[in-house]
Amino acid sequence: MTATLEQREPTPTISLSARAPRSAHDRSAGRTPGMRILVTSILVVVAVYFLVPVYWVVVAATKTTQDLFATNGFWFAGDVALWHNLTEVLTYDDGIFLRWFLNSVIYAGVGALLATYFAAAGGYALAKYEFRGRGFVFGLVLGGVLVPGTATALPLFLLFSELGLANTYWAVLLPSLVSPFGLFLCRIYADATVDGALLEAARLDGAGELRIFHTVGLRILTPALVTVFLFQLVGIWNNYFLPLVMLSDDRLYPITLGLNTWRSQTDRLPEFYELTTGGVLLSVIPLAIAMIVLQRFWRGGLTEGAVK
Repeated sequence: MTATLEQREPTPTISLSARAPRSAHDRSAGRTPGMRILVTSILVVVAVYFLVPVYWVVVAATKTTQDLFATNGFWFAGDVALWHNLTEVLTYDDGIFLRWFLNSVIYAGVGALLATYFAAAGGYALAKYEFRGRGFVFGLVLGGVLVPGTATALPLFLLFSELGLANTYWAVLLPSLVSPFGLFLCRIYADATVDGALLEAARLDGAGELRIFHTVGLRILTPALVTVFLFQLVGIWNNYFLPLVMLSDDRLYPITLGLNTWRSQTDRLPEFYELTTGGVLLSVIPLAIAMIVLQRFWRGGLTEGAVK
């Protein structure tokens, strides 16, 4: 044995308070109090921006014409005339508002449903099938996204007049079946989520292409389909310029055009203020219901297959 022992250097003590490098999967990143306050403030401002007009419509629909101008616009009057206003809306001119409401349901409901289906079929085909000119077709779709609907309204009117379809349901319904943005979204989503191996497995099992699309493709595309449907539903329901150009028969008017007809008469007939505000309140209810009902399908599709 050696007479002397080597003196070991003391082992450095690692302080528990030392901060370890933040992991790439650290979920606390970006959740500082200042960031949370900033994000919450922005969300509150956006919520107020969208909810204040709805609140004003609800308040205005409960007032008479005199109270509408004599009281605070953001608070209820002493005499609540909501039921009277809604009754007048539904019974005026033999229930013309109900006819406008039904027209909007046809235009927006049928148009949004078929437009979503066509967008899904086109996007799925562009994403999963190889054919000559696929890039050119997709480029045309992107170009269609950049063209506003108001720019095509007059050419469509001239075309439909030649075909004898002007001033008919088809004049508003047929243009609503085309959604360049919906096709673009479905193409991107299908390319990212629909696995080619899954389609090959279905083909090996003897399934045809249409069956694969309806049983496999549409289920995977559910979040994109709900998004396209909601965009089309809101866009067609609120569309004003196309029906204005295409229609001359007030029995074919959608709600937007019908309510503007009532509003244009308020200067000489002040009671039309009550009809207009009550009609606007009824017109936003279907959109709110659609958003609430479809929201669960939206969330369910986005989380389907997620790793817990």
